[in-house]
Amino acid sequence: MRVGLQAALSDASVDLAQSVSQRQLAIAVTAIPETGNRDVPLNLCLILDHSGSMAGKPLEMMKEAANRLVERLSPGDRISLVSFDHKAKVLIANQPVENPASVKLQINQLRAGGGTAIDEGLRLGIEELAKGKKDTISQALLLTDGENEHGDNERCLKLANLATDYNLTVNTLGFGNHWNQDVLEKIADAGGGTLTYIEHPEAAVQEFSRLFERVQSIGLTNAYLLLLCEPGVRLAELKPIAQVAPDTIELPVDQQGAIHVVRLGDLMTDLPRVVLINLYLGQKSAGDQVIAYLQVRYDDPLRGQEQVLSERVPVLAHFTTAYQPQPNSEVQKYILALAKYRQTQIAETKLQTGDRAGAATMLQTAAQTALQMGDQRAATVLQSNATRLQAGEELSEGDRKKTRIVSKTTLH
Repeated sequence: MRVGLQAALSDASVDLAQSVSQRQLAIAVTAIPETGNRDVPLNLCLILDHSGSMAGKPLEMMKEAANRLVERLSPGDRISLVSFDHKAKVLIANQPVENPASVKLQINQLRAGGGTAIDEGLRLGIEELAKGKKDTISQALLLTDGENEHGDNERCLKLANLATDYNLTVNTLGFGNHWNQDVLEKIADAGGGTLTYIEHPEAAVQEFSRLFERVQSIGLTNAYLLLLCEPGVRLAELKPIAQVAPDTIELPVDQQGAIHVVRLGDLMTDLPRVVLINLYLGQKSAGDQVIAYLQVRYDDPLRGQEQVLSERVPVLAHFTTAYQPQPNSEVQKYILALAKYRQTQIAETKLQTGDRAGAATMLQTAAQTALQMGDQRAATVLQSNATRLQAGEELSEGDRKKTRIVSKTTLH
């Protein structure tokens, strides 16, 4: 595997008459298979909630979804299984997939009962996943339908951060309408994974399958973007870097000398990870000028290599006295995706403080932004919720969760 790295400015032309110009830099990063590559083994841990609220169809559909996923594992893959209610238990310790039937038997024996302690399940899951992480794609799938009533939410976030330190990825699946979207989103964001909303039990199989296909497309892991700005070029001070595809996440930036370092996590072969950087450019000489250099540091589990460096790619801007705007339409879509996410966040904050009118206005704005970028499904959800608030109605838990999901990604 090698890294594919493409960069584009929101407008590659810069007006020399301006002392400072603002530009957004979109960077798309993928894993590119090379001829003859075999698949990298998958190291999967299922962390499944079987608390009392999962009784009936939710538990049965979760079991079916988990069983189908186990059936898709290949020889050489690894599996572990952790269940939790108000306490957690390792049902299958990390091991190669040699007898899928025995794994399915353990899944099928789960019974609903007790409360919910997400952090204990997550702790045991990370411990099991770490045992098989060498030269594998290590992924945890954490499913819950409830609040972390017997646990500590801050501990969940610390554990998710610990997982990324060990090059393990944590994906979260919220089942039904009573899970805490803030907690599961933060776990997924900190754990380098994705948040999935399973609104109805019948959707469990499809959502597990969709997430598994995404996991199967991972080729490189533990990737970091390295950005070196040329003199006179600087990052915006507030929230300068965000991921905008496949999910929208605000990304923290670590300054290491002159280099800005941003963790990307797993790189997929069929789905680019796109980062948007907000830059300010000072004046330079006329003509094409380098404004920054980009590089990716990553691990290649196929070859057992760590901290491999990609080629260094220069980013050019054209400085001219005869400036004519030349906006890049693809980058504009990414800018709109980030705006949709941030506008929705503002709406949620206003709703939490009781400003229903302000929340409705911001949701309408976000709906218009979604329409501009061609995201019809998000526009429908956001506008519908704005209309409900304007009519004096309360938003259901399902409405709030749909809002969060459509703010983060474009659903198809």
